Amino acid sequence: MTDTSTDSAKVTLERDGHVLLIGLNRVDKRNAADLELLEQLALAYGELERDPELRAGFVFAHGDHFTGGLDLADIGPRIGADGLDMVPEGGINPWQVSGQKLSKPVVIAVQGTCLTLGIELILASDIAVAADSSVFGQVEVSRGILPFGGATIRFPRQVGWSNAMRWILTGDSFDAAEAHRIGLVQEVVPHGEQYARGLELAQRVAAQAPLAVQAALKNANVAIRDGDPAAEVALQPELVTLAQSKDAQIGMKAFMTRTTASFIGK
Repeated sequence: MTDTSTDSAKVTLERDGHVLLIGLNRVDKRNAADLELLEQLALAYGELERDPELRAGFVFAHGDHFTGGLDLADIGPRIGADGLDMVPEGGINPWQVSGQKLSKPVVIAVQGTCLTLGIELILASDIAVAADSSVFGQVEVSRGILPFGGATIRFPRQVGWSNAMRWILTGDSFDAAEAHRIGLVQEVVPHGEQYARGLELAQRVAAQAPLAVQAALKNANVAIRDGDPAAEVALQPELVTLAQSKDAQIGMKAFMTRTTASFIGK
């Protein structure tokens, strides 16, 4: 396990094999996001995307709370005529609402307070685990703004129109059981176990054939963004490409010999 974080970093980075651990680290502010945290998070996503040795991301938060949302005292004055500029060169918008989509999967684990951009990070991720202590809130309308990190797009699609509008339009809070009921999170675990379970799932994803994982993720995103016909057209060409990879040979050999495959990403 390689630690590349610093004590002053508002987003810590650590490598655990092929998984990049991305930790929100503004504990004294309940991990509320100021511009510096947003920029560091964007750079972390850029690193995940570019590094061929990284196969999955795992997003978590230090402290008792995932995030209190935006630090409006810092962010509010920075919203200009074109919105909020928060992605430095080399970064990727973590909410992926700027036209660039991650090619690698992200697992996320939350606990305690999880407001606004925290929910939107879940919606922009692929698998989510919540501690039973988690309390969620899409509260932008109570602050005079709208969700701008993807909730208006993804929340209704993921949990159904009325389930999403119930929380987006009222700004009310809801608990982990409700988040699981509507499908916002995939698992609820006792408080304190969310990190280990989330990392376990991220490592499980990273152990699979990375080219195949990325192809499956890409095709699913094509279906959502461009519709079923576009995804269907891509299926057979993707299959042919993957079938010719070394990982496909490794996977077939492991199947025939009943051993565990060790994929190389080629």
